[in-house]
Amino acid sequence: MAIASQETGATERSRTALGGGVGRLGVPAIVFMIIAASAPLTVVAGGVTTNYAVSGITGVPLGMLLLAAGLLIYAAGYVAMSRHVRNAGAFYAYSARGLGPEAGVGSAWTALVAYNAMQIGIYGMLGFATSSFVAAKTGVEVPWWVFVLVAIALIAVLGVNRVDVSVKVVGVLVALEFLVVIVYDLLALGTAPEGISAAGFLPGDLFATGIGVVLVMGIAAFMGFESGAIYTEEARDPARTVPRATYAAVIVIGLFYAFSAWAMQMSSGPSAVVANAQANGPDLLFVELGDRAGTLMADVGQVLFISSLLAALISFHHAVARYAFALGREHMLPRAFGRANGRGAPALGSMAQSVLAAVIVIAFAIAGTGSELGPLYPVLTLFTWLTNLGALGLIVLMAVVSAAVIGFFARDRRDTTTWSRLIAPAIAAVFFATVTVLTLSNWNLLLGQESSTPLTFVLPGLLVVAAVVGVAIALHARHRRPEAFESIGTGVMPAVRTDAR
Repeated sequence: MAIASQETGATERSRTALGGGVGRLGVPAIVFMIIAASAPLTVVAGGVTTNYAVSGITGVPLGMLLLAAGLLIYAAGYVAMSRHVRNAGAFYAYSARGLGPEAGVGSAWTALVAYNAMQIGIYGMLGFATSSFVAAKTGVEVPWWVFVLVAIALIAVLGVNRVDVSVKVVGVLVALEFLVVIVYDLLALGTAPEGISAAGFLPGDLFATGIGVVLVMGIAAFMGFESGAIYTEEARDPARTVPRATYAAVIVIGLFYAFSAWAMQMSSGPSAVVANAQANGPDLLFVELGDRAGTLMADVGQVLFISSLLAALISFHHAVARYAFALGREHMLPRAFGRANGRGAPALGSMAQSVLAAVIVIAFAIAGTGSELGPLYPVLTLFTWLTNLGALGLIVLMAVVSAAVIGFFARDRRDTTTWSRLIAPAIAAVFFATVTVLTLSNWNLLLGQESSTPLTFVLPGLLVVAAVVGVAIALHARHRRPEAFESIGTGVMPAVRTDAR
């Protein structure tokens, strides 16, 4: 729906709203979408076990609490700005309003690459997990990419409908994920072979060789928490709804991950958890669940592991579509991307993301034919490469946005406190810059490489290229399309000559 206002005779400026201009999403709905992007069961079954296995230390639970604290500090400035900047392209608008239009478009293009990488990368794990489960239960070998293409089609349908349709699907999946992990946690604590202790939360457990890996791999568990601001145009009372949803999501998933990582440690015993994680990998949770609750419960857990990946895919898909919408609305992408369909959804951005995902998945399927990696090919390539690229991009963007918050409120303090407009974002900027350095210093390890290859540099280079392209588009607009340049980050369509239509 377009809300138009006439300016001086020859020009028209308008704002196209998502959701049909009606705020449909409350705090629970946005919290579900944020947590879905985090994929709780995937994090506990895959992320936590891998963190123990790769870092070799037992301080993962404390690391989760430390990261949650860092994100809460970041959220102070982030949500303060969300009260004044209502835009589906959150990182885009915040960077533009705080650091300038060029930085805004550069951030938006970086976000497009990062969110696409996260979304498409997760398809690799979904394909592997589904194919393996079907083969184990039926004996029928179905290529991983068949399941992925079906999932792409399903998400494509959800993507062109109002987001509240997806929320209903995601809400059920997230609730079931939590239930399975809670059952596992309780069983783990009930059978702790070395007893219940504070191991995992002691400073000495974390501050040791391997802390960098714990933080780098742990931050990926929270990816998606920043997505609450993406739904400001579809939220009821966004000045209240988005901040509350963001804080609630960080607190819930931070405590949940820390508790579950600790329960997993108690399940094996502090002296054995690293070895067990290295031996079983992501299957550790399901093996222990099967031993203690029976095969049926383990099977249910594996099905929900697959559904948790699907929920994350839906959430990241919506994020990509909304960034494309925000860029199209301000003519930093073709204008058609900036139009909502009759259901209030960013249809073209959604369809473009689905097509891109299908093309990349098909390319990987062809490249992986006959690979020596066997069934693990989509996990060790598509999933590992792209999700790490996406996580790196989002970490960098959070550092940039923290600086943007300071810049925005330096010009107008509004109703903020010194903590939210200066101290918290400054701490967050240093925090995420540090995590960026740790990520790059452990990049080979995260990609599973023993030594550097061209791929080592190409992947982070994609983020640099995206940022440069975005800045170049903004600079071109400043010189050739000043009306579009002035609209960057505002959520308002550029003024156009009425006689040019």
